[in-house]
Amino acid sequence: MANDDVSNGPSPSPRAQKEEAPTKAPIAYTPYTLETTLTGHRGAVSAVKFSPDGRLLASSSADGTLRLYSAADSSYPLICELAPSIGPGSGLSDLSFSDGSRLIAAASDDRTVRMWDLESQTQIKTLTGHTNYVFCCAFNPQSNMLASGSFDETVRVWEVRSGRCLRVLPAHSEPVTSVDFNMDGSMIVSSSYDGLCRVWDSATGHCMKTLVDDDSPPVSFAKFSPNGKFVLTSTLDSTLRLWNFSAGKYVKTYKGHTNTKYCIPATFCVTREKYVVSGSEDSCVYLWDLQTRKIVQKLEGHTNTVISVSCHPEQSIIASGALGPDKSVKIWVQKEEEEQEN
Repeated sequence: MANDDVSNGPSPSPRAQKEEAPTKAPIAYTPYTLETTLTGHRGAVSAVKFSPDGRLLASSSADGTLRLYSAADSSYPLICELAPSIGPGSGLSDLSFSDGSRLIAAASDDRTVRMWDLESQTQIKTLTGHTNYVFCCAFNPQSNMLASGSFDETVRVWEVRSGRCLRVLPAHSEPVTSVDFNMDGSMIVSSSYDGLCRVWDSATGHCMKTLVDDDSPPVSFAKFSPNGKFVLTSTLDSTLRLWNFSAGKYVKTYKGHTNTKYCIPATFCVTREKYVVSGSEDSCVYLWDLQTRKIVQKLEGHTNTVISVSCHPEQSIIASGALGPDKSVKIWVQKEEEEQEN
């Protein structure tokens, strides 16, 4: 496949592409630079995510807290720290913002999913039913459903308003490592240590497709592309794969980082050029050109495994979080040449 466009916008026609080619100058890559380092977590950072509207940045930690920052200020001032009423050692593994950034949910080691109202900064729901650590969670785009994945090998789908479990998907034969909804909320993708990535009908719970590589390495993460046509997976053989899930085949691979031990999410950056971004066990953040698969930059600054990355939805900004003893969140910014000179 020559052009695997993952963005939401319409692709130009073949004729338009042919006509534009002779006059289209190559775009020089503008490197990301470290802008801010955020500290405060007392345990390893487990996830970092920008809110869908780009106003907020949240980080979760093994210390059992969520920290919420304002992304409107380049210093990222702390707004609040949210700490659920859980016992010692009950860390948080993942977080998800609702659309509109009104709610935030966190996956907890105490087998629950906790939900907060961000306006009042109060915990409003505790979703119970999983029988082992909850490792991942994700709101659907409509924010009326939440999916969660657990070490109990199931995916649960919850009604946000009532907190009721709508269905339990017997998804995998080993721990579930990620869940994600597509752009219209009609599908859920899940991944697992069992080497499988599965796509589900979110309304019925029917398994629509199972993606598996010949070598079946443990799948540590899966995410739909912004346009919903592809699935990006991370596997514990230091490889990212971009799948055309309808065809059941991967069309691109991205390598160069180190990932053999931890579940490290990857993501898409589509604000300027199109990149795939991932953390790595060598303490760096890697950026690949989506189409050419070449590494365009390696961001150095963390001192331990970069366990999570998030790209701002509108600006060329990347947030990254690391395991201990680093325990920091770093903000990387891609600035225009004029900005760098000033």
